[in-house]
Amino acid sequence: MKSLLKLSALIDLVSEALGKVAGYLVLICCLVSAGNAMVRYALNYSSNGWLEIQWYMFAFIVLIGASYTLRMNEHVRVDIIYGAISPRSRLWVDIVGIVLFLLPGCFYLAWLSWPMFTLSWHQNEMSSNAGGLIRWPVKLIIFAGFALLVLQGFSELIKRIGALNGLYALDTKYEKPLQ
Repeated sequence: MKSLLKLSALIDLVSEALGKVAGYLVLICCLVSAGNAMVRYALNYSSNGWLEIQWYMFAFIVLIGASYTLRMNEHVRVDIIYGAISPRSRLWVDIVGIVLFLLPGCFYLAWLSWPMFTLSWHQNEMSSNAGGLIRWPVKLIIFAGFALLVLQGFSELIKRIGALNGLYALDTKYEKPLQ
């Protein structure tokens, strides 16, 4: 179990590093958007490439940032019973959710997105918009996002099993969202 916890820590480091990249991309995306708007109105010039790079970055922010969000335990929960049960019961709810829903769903979506990426790569697919970008990088981000979410799901599963066995200290406190 200790070697699995070390693997979990390594996966957490990768998710954290990519989460920081995604955070900086939010700023870069805003700057590109503002710059594009200023050039469009000041110089009456625009390029679809600048618009497409924004949604490429947005895809990276959301799909790659999802593993960081899971790592930080900041994902959305449907609070029916989670806030009212014991910390040990929360671990079991998380384990069941990871095993039955997160891992199969993300693995399946990664599996479905891989052929879409490889086809785009082999065809050197381009945007149909004038001045648009190549499409395979954003399709690779789709695959990578779900693959990283699978890895982070395994990491979270390892930590929760470790916590059940008393080998890992995991904070299971839950704060109900303000509504």
